[in-house]
Amino acid sequence: MRTIATANVNGIRAAAKKGIVPWLEQTQADVVLLQEVRAAHDQIPAEALEAGGWHWNVAPSIVAKGRAGVAVLTKGEPEAVRTGFGDEFAEHGRYLEVDLPGLTVASLYLPSGETDTPRQVEKERFMTVFAEYLAEAAEKARAGGRELLVCGDWNIAHAEADLKNWKSNKKTAGFLPGERAWLTDLYATGTFVDVVRALHPDVEGPYSWWSYRGRAFDNDAGWRIDLHVATTGLAAKAAKAWVDRAPAHDQRWSDHAPVLVTYDH
Repeated sequence: MRTIATANVNGIRAAAKKGIVPWLEQTQADVVLLQEVRAAHDQIPAEALEAGGWHWNVAPSIVAKGRAGVAVLTKGEPEAVRTGFGDEFAEHGRYLEVDLPGLTVASLYLPSGETDTPRQVEKERFMTVFAEYLAEAAEKARAGGRELLVCGDWNIAHAEADLKNWKSNKKTAGFLPGERAWLTDLYATGTFVDVVRALHPDVEGPYSWWSYRGRAFDNDAGWRIDLHVATTGLAAKAAKAWVDRAPAHDQRWSDHAPVLVTYDH
């Protein structure tokens, strides 16, 4: 069995002060994928780097330092590491993939966007190029006898069951019709599966992000935007999925919670 965790840390330096270090030491995950690290490798607190004996690979944003940034933590050194994709987004700190035995696993931080702004236009450009990249990456993995798993903050709630207050968010970035259709089209190719939804088909959530404003966390008024998207062979081996939700608001080290899946390999 192989357990893989994904978590948007909302800044690794801030998270290190709020409790991620014990989590890195205690998690049962074999691979941890982080997003919004907001730091280069040499800026990550030593206590985080040393926790749990992880091997860190980090892809910071080169174009906007202190923003974005993704990481992949493994128990040993990966067979190969690849950073970024395409031309425009190659150095944005939004994608990092590594090869493990029989599996290519990637950490993704898809842009959040903002309705009717240049940020949304950029998000949509990213989505277009990324869909093309995913098709190529899946074919490359298949040709090499590997599965592909892309985990991270996809910043899109696909269906009404993926956010608590969907009626009031129809015009909000992350739940726009075009964004949702993009995910529908991705899954319709028959190449990729939303693993957590496949394991929990008839539930609201499980949510993985809650605003710091108001009592969103206490009321579980969240969004399910942190996804495990796997090629079909790996998705079929998913045995268990859960959100490692903090027991209380003041014990959170991010506005996201880790999403874990155990795969039978």
